[in-house]
Amino acid sequence: MSEQENLPNEPQINKEESFFNKVKEPNPMINLILVLITFVTTVIAGAQWVLGYGVLDVSQLYHGLPYAFSILFMLGTHEFGHYFASLAHKVKVTLPYFIPFPSIEGFLNFGTMGAVIKTKSPIQNKTALFDIGIAGPVAGFIASIGLVIYGFSTLPGKDYILGIHPDYDTLEYGAAGVSLIFGDNILFSVLRDMFANSPDGFIPPMNEIYHYPYLCVGWFGLFVTALNLIPVGQLDGGHIMYAMFGSKVQKIVAWVFMLFMLVWGGLGILTSFYDLGFNF
Repeated sequence: MSEQENLPNEPQINKEESFFNKVKEPNPMINLILVLITFVTTVIAGAQWVLGYGVLDVSQLYHGLPYAFSILFMLGTHEFGHYFASLAHKVKVTLPYFIPFPSIEGFLNFGTMGAVIKTKSPIQNKTALFDIGIAGPVAGFIASIGLVIYGFSTLPGKDYILGIHPDYDTLEYGAAGVSLIFGDNILFSVLRDMFANSPDGFIPPMNEIYHYPYLCVGWFGLFVTALNLIPVGQLDGGHIMYAMFGSKVQKIVAWVFMLFMLVWGGLGILTSFYDLGFNF
C-alpha cells in the first residue's frame, strides 16, 4: 500500500517543489533494519502456521523460511510496483518500510502488518496517481498468483499433513478444537484444478491450507489485494477511483461500499449465531 500525501487537485507550484527538494532524504538503514526484523517475525509466524502455536525450538524455525520468503516477496513486489511507477512519473518516494508484528496466540498471525512507501514530492496529475495506485495491486496480484501456482504444483503427499496431525484420518480429528477455514473462491479453485499435483493425489482442503506456506501466502496475497482495492480513503482503490472519477464520485462510492460492508458483515455475524438462510 502506498501512502499518498499529495493528491492532485490543483497544479502544484514551484515553491512546493523547492520545499520538497529540501526535505532530508530518509536513512535507508531504517528500511534494511525493518526488513531484517520483519524477516525474523515472519519466520516465527511461518513456523507456527506449519507446526501450531507453542514454544518453538530454534531447530524448528527452518519450517518458517518458505513462509517468510514468500510473504516478503509478495509484499515487496506490491510496494515496488508503486515505487517504480512513481519513478516513471518522476515522483519522489521512499523505499518500502516493512512493518514487523510479533506472534500473538489467538490472533491471526502474519508476522507483519504489511509495508508502505511514502511520497516525498507532489503527484502532478491524475494519470500519475492512477498509474502509481494501480501498479502495486497488479504487481502483488501477479506475485500471489505465482505463489499459488507454485504451491499447487509442488504439493507434498499426504504424509506431510500426517506428520503435522497424526490423527488426521481419524473421526476425532478437529472435534475438540476451533477450525480455521480459508474461504474458497473461483480463482483459487481454477488454479487448484489446473495445477494441483502431489505424489499420491492428496489435495489439502481449505481448513488445512495454512500448513502449506506458498498456498497460505498466495491466498493471503489475493485476499489483501482485494481488500486494498476497496475504493475507500487512502487504500489503493480509493486513489484509483479518485484518479478516474474525481473526489465527489469517490466519496459517494466510498460511502456506498462502507454501508454495503457494514450490512453484509452484520448479516454474517448474525448468521454465525442464527440460521438466517444466508450463505457467506
